[in-house]
Amino acid sequence: MAPSVRSTRRRTFLGATLAAGAALALAAAPAQAAVWSSSDQWGNYTTSDGYILYNNIWGSGAGAQTIWANSSSNWGVWADHPNTGGIKSYPNAKKVVNKKLSSLTSLTSSYNVTVPSSGAYNTSYDIWDSDYDHEVMLWVNYNGAVGPLGTSQGNLTLGGHTWTVYKGNNGANEVYSFLRTSDSTSGTVNVLPILKWIKDTKGWWGDETIGDVQFGYEITSSSGGLDFQTNSFKVSSS
Repeated sequence: MAPSVRSTRRRTFLGATLAAGAALALAAAPAQAAVWSSSDQWGNYTTSDGYILYNNIWGSGAGAQTIWANSSSNWGVWADHPNTGGIKSYPNAKKVVNKKLSSLTSLTSSYNVTVPSSGAYNTSYDIWDSDYDHEVMLWVNYNGAVGPLGTSQGNLTLGGHTWTVYKGNNGANEVYSFLRTSDSTSGTVNVLPILKWIKDTKGWWGDETIGDVQFGYEITSSSGGLDFQTNSFKVSSS
């Protein structure tokens, strides 16, 4: 993984130039044309219900990648990244919450995905405070030679799942990674108790304003071209 740049990839758009031609990547779009698709490195699209989709090819040595979408809950990615180390991309759908932890009474999310059996990747939530000082990752499934930043803090059952928790720092921000102890392709996560556990039980952060709630695929390798599909996805907060 490339923890030194992971914190900056979504807000400064630093990363590698798209290494392969868009023509190849376009072959990944569904047989029936999607409402939107893009092979651009930073291609993005805002849905009618306020989610933002990003192609987000940010890592060095990346290959071709195309993102497509019919809605915030029906979108996918085709990616052909070489079998080398380091994260190449994090295509994702983002919902902005913009509320302090103390003012949130509920924050939940549901997901249903279809992911390949080969390649190296994780399917994850990436949750940020509004200042991008803290990053909370929730890995719901992962495959191949991928691992979290930091050191293990033990296991925790919270938010409807059992996780192994890691704490680290990439030089730009704190990173708290929660890896589900068994892979899941569908479910609901009660996110708020996890965020409050970080604050109230561990004291790792204060009364932060929760900014972005992102969900997508952190891809290290997908040689030959692999498909990642989001069949449903929703973030709800109050």
